[in-house]
Amino acid sequence: MTAVRFLLNGMPCSEDSAPPTMTVLDWLRTRARLTGTKEGCAEGDCGACTIVLGRAVDGSLQFGAVNSCLMMLPQIDQRAVLTVEGLAAADGALHPVQQAMIDTDATQCGFCTPGFVMAMFAFHHGGEPAESATMHEALAGNLCRCTGYRSIVEACRRVAQGPADRFVAAAPALAEELAAVPPCVDYHSGAQTFLMPRSLDALFAAMEQYPEAVLLGGGTDLGLRVSKDREALPAVIGLQAVEELRHVTAAADALEIGGAVTYSEILPHLDRSFPSFGALLRRIGSRQIRNLGTIAGNLATASPIGDSIPCLIALDASVRLTSRAGERVLPVESFITGYRKTALAVGEIIATIRVPLLAPSQKFAVYKLSKRFDQDISTVIAAFRLARDGGKVRELRAAYGGMAARAMRAATLEAAVGGRPWEPAWLPDVETLLARDFTPIGDHRGGASYRLRAAAGLLRRFQFETTSNVLVRVEAL
Repeated sequence: MTAVRFLLNGMPCSEDSAPPTMTVLDWLRTRARLTGTKEGCAEGDCGACTIVLGRAVDGSLQFGAVNSCLMMLPQIDQRAVLTVEGLAAADGALHPVQQAMIDTDATQCGFCTPGFVMAMFAFHHGGEPAESATMHEALAGNLCRCTGYRSIVEACRRVAQGPADRFVAAAPALAEELAAVPPCVDYHSGAQTFLMPRSLDALFAAMEQYPEAVLLGGGTDLGLRVSKDREALPAVIGLQAVEELRHVTAAADALEIGGAVTYSEILPHLDRSFPSFGALLRRIGSRQIRNLGTIAGNLATASPIGDSIPCLIALDASVRLTSRAGERVLPVESFITGYRKTALAVGEIIATIRVPLLAPSQKFAVYKLSKRFDQDISTVIAAFRLARDGGKVRELRAAYGGMAARAMRAATLEAAVGGRPWEPAWLPDVETLLARDFTPIGDHRGGASYRLRAAAGLLRRFQFETTSNVLVRVEAL
């Protein structure tokens, strides 16, 4: 057995007796007695549990905000863990973020304050400009029930791009200290096991040793089983350190995304190649979620409202599945076989996701309807890839989520559109065509008839935007 080793507010720390599925939040509050970090929702929505993780990169530390309520203890191995208690200097001098919160009267009841402070600390170290949209996006993962957002945003504005703090000077030494920390590859407590393989060979060996183990990508979905349901999972295999799964390859004709690449890591690539997909990722979850979650995890969950899946289907993406027996490649639409079911065979993992780049004649867009703009489950999600010859449709790939037991293409609609002029004249047929492809359910997020009408409306929006070159900013209405 090995211990989980990390830096806690700058001090070396190790743990070898806590259950491996204990959340980082619970460990901080009950073992470390650092109670500034709060539990609000226990599902990654409110941000009260936000901490900052530092990862050694090129001799310094790269900081990122995360939800400690969704993380299992071994996930902080070889990381610098910062909580609100660690920001002030030894002499009691407040960190610039803390001082800005005071100076702008940005606290009310105070329950959410530690989470906001830590999210702002990460923003402070990100070097981003004090633009309203950027700041709101940086704070989207934190909720204030007292509605004090205006003053909180003002505090965030004051600390954008500096001033430099003591953590900048300390980062190289902390990174060097982290580099010397031995990795935890095999953690046991009682009847529970958590393995952290560093290579594909080690991963396959772990899967053979524990065939019933749960594979953990980022834990933003699986983490709910321990944070909300309090499951004591017998065996977990973490993927975050498997070197072969950590790469993004930008080829001339496609993006290849490793199975352990996080949303945050892939986002700059999507912004360049598929801006609409990038914008969607910002709505899938906050920065705290994106710093942990993976597209491969979203795909493997196979939820009918998994936001990235319609995008991958519409873009004709494929997955490379790897096991000891070899490799095989499947289109994403074939990989998803039913409600939360996939074509993954025993012993297989998602090694890479390949997303073909758009040809000059192709247009792509994705639209999401939900009760809340940020961080909410989709009612309907629609992704379209269009190719035209002149004014007529050569090919339309239309993939929908929230319309059936799995995300899938609207085959009848696609066939009917082929060869037609890409103009509003044929659009009255859309709802009838979609009704042949989907029989959606009705629930508290939307009725069946609403989903059909909404799905048709999203196609009309796509047609308007691709012919007028005017983006419909529904979120601004």
